Amino acid sequence: MRIAVLASGGGSNLQALLDHFAHVDENAGEIVWVGSNSASAPALARATAAGIATGVIVETTDGDAILKQLTAAKAELLVLAGYLKLVPAPVVRAFAGRLLNVHPSMLPAFGGVGMFGERVHSAVLASGARQSGVTVHFVDDAFDRGAIIAQWPVPVLPDDTSSTLAARVLCAEHALYPLCVAAVAAGAVTLGADGRSHGTVNLAHLDTLFTR
Repeated sequence: MRIAVLASGGGSNLQALLDHFAHVDENAGEIVWVGSNSASAPALARATAAGIATGVIVETTDGDAILKQLTAAKAELLVLAGYLKLVPAPVVRAFAGRLLNVHPSMLPAFGGVGMFGERVHSAVLASGARQSGVTVHFVDDAFDRGAIIAQWPVPVLPDDTSSTLAARVLCAEHALYPLCVAAVAAGAVTLGADGRSHGTVNLAHLDTLFTR
């Protein structure tokens, strides 16, 4: 599949995807375009360094304009990698079953409007939860409510701050997200007519990297 990525910031998840599709799963998909709502986003610089076309989303609520750029890139799969804007409904509809996001918690816990980045990790710590994690899911018209593709737990340690927890969760994101994107790109995971995710992602080797 031809993969487009939307990112707002530094693009570390984008880099994980670039590395994965360049060296591990090059036959599953190819990243062909990266867009951002910020012209100065480091994510765009990462894409340019990798020889990938980029674009700036001037009006984030203009679904038709975003679709025009995605159509020009001949994108078949759309991946959100730290994209902090609501994806307009026309884009969600056009990419139904082909639009993915990664969230830094075990959804449905600590998800929803306004729950992103450090806000999530601070909320996890404030709740006294002993476990956080990562969720990859299909995107629908509600924040963080699309069908779940895969999750991976991350322990909350007694001396954690929001920064230390964020760093641990981000490592898990970098490992889990590319596997899920590749599974969807290869057709191993699909969104069914019942609104559920069908198929499985092979996560066996993650056990060597992270303790559940």
